Amino acid sequence: MSSPDAGLPSSGWNDPSLAPTETDESSDSSLDQLDLETLADDDTTSDGEGANQGLFDDLLSGEPIFENKEVLRPSYTPHELPHRSDQINRIATILVAALRGETPSNILIYGKTGTGKTASAKFVSQELERTSEKYEVPCLVEYINCEVTDTQYRVLAQLANTFIEENRTLVDGQLDQLETLRERAREEPAMLGDTPFDDIDGIGTYATRLEERRDELEEVPMTGWPTDRVYTTFFEAVDFQERVVVIMLDEIDKLVEKSGDDTLYNLSRMNSELSNSRVSIMGISNDLKFTDMLDPRVKSSLGEEEIVFPPYDANQLRDILEHRANDAFKSDALSPEVIPLCAAFAAQEHGDARRALDLLRTAGELSEREGLDRVSESHVRKAQDKIELDRVVEVVRTLPTQSKLVLYAIILLERHGVHNVNTGEVYNIYKRLCEEIDADVLTQRRVTDLISELDMLGIVNAVVVSKGRYGRTKEISISVPIEETEVVLNSDSRLGDIEDIHPFVQSRFDS
Repeated sequence: MSSPDAGLPSSGWNDPSLAPTETDESSDSSLDQLDLETLADDDTTSDGEGANQGLFDDLLSGEPIFENKEVLRPSYTPHELPHRSDQINRIATILVAALRGETPSNILIYGKTGTGKTASAKFVSQELERTSEKYEVPCLVEYINCEVTDTQYRVLAQLANTFIEENRTLVDGQLDQLETLRERAREEPAMLGDTPFDDIDGIGTYATRLEERRDELEEVPMTGWPTDRVYTTFFEAVDFQERVVVIMLDEIDKLVEKSGDDTLYNLSRMNSELSNSRVSIMGISNDLKFTDMLDPRVKSSLGEEEIVFPPYDANQLRDILEHRANDAFKSDALSPEVIPLCAAFAAQEHGDARRALDLLRTAGELSEREGLDRVSESHVRKAQDKIELDRVVEVVRTLPTQSKLVLYAIILLERHGVHNVNTGEVYNIYKRLCEEIDADVLTQRRVTDLISELDMLGIVNAVVVSKGRYGRTKEISISVPIEETEVVLNSDSRLGDIEDIHPFVQSRFDS
């Protein structure tokens, strides 16, 4: 018989040579007299009072001004959406068919960023699923952000795996019910008269078939399968049981731009082949013209119902902010001018509620970092500058190298006192920058196009002016903070090594 210690790692626990001797015990007895807690206290206070205060303790000591910051996030779906009742009712009127076991019409929802499209669609979807549980009508809404999941393979794989998980859960529930039924039947065999089973063995046979069916539900890997196999797996997963499925494709135009309209074609046509389920598509887009990219057959089937979300005005934005602020902030945390100012700034940005919420949240964060218990007008203005700068930084950081070189040339001219530069002056500096980093030199016409693109992004301001008998030219000025923009450009490994270039500007002939 093996000892109780058999199988333990040979770490020396049973080595007699490591057992303490009498001498060891006497020599180490002084250690028993040491107060280790005292040593710890001495160590923490040796550097002065408060040395044991952690990095975050001071930060946590202040009173937060937020009650629930998540209420101000774009991902939050509120229980009430001010000024969107008409649009919400229209969506609900279309989707109510699902509660009758019918196939709802496909819906396309349009509107600019921050007009409440996604929040409204998610709100109605949650209500639909809640009501379907109440009336025991199987309805399911699946949300996909096509800006992230932007290929046919990824969309179909995500949908397939979601339904496979749902189906496994369904089968597990059925197996639990069968096990309960089997236990009761052992005690009272006569009860099987009200069931499809003749005896307990019949229950076991059916349970085995269910287990085999569950084991056949294979998840789709995120890469590697032929698209046809992914579609077949998705199709079988959807049709596993009787239900109505609404597939919500947010930023649907991004999917079409990246992968064409094959996904939409397959999804919009699959009802003719389904036996148990019914599928409806709800597409959400910022681009009112994205359907121009669709095949006419897809366009006709996808756009059965169209709903447009208009921009919010300043008063509507104020109502939205007040509604969210009641849940987001502690009482009396906002100065009276904060919400109207956030609404006014966002109204200038085509009535963008998302921008208004970001402004309010960022203003609150700035106030909290200053250790204050109240958000003021100055915090909103600082938040506006910060958000705008963050946007500029992200846009500049993601520019192609050639566009960065053109922007760098404009900045160099501005930095050396040359304002309202023309295309020729920019092109001369641009060529020298290309030589510095050994980049291809584009034609002046192409550089002019790049300047126009920078103008559309709001990074520069390019205006065509007349020079009289000298013709017309484009005057260009920088529209963003030069220092911050230059830092972003220098963070590019290719542009970071450019030595300071002093531009030479020819004399100008003004009319």
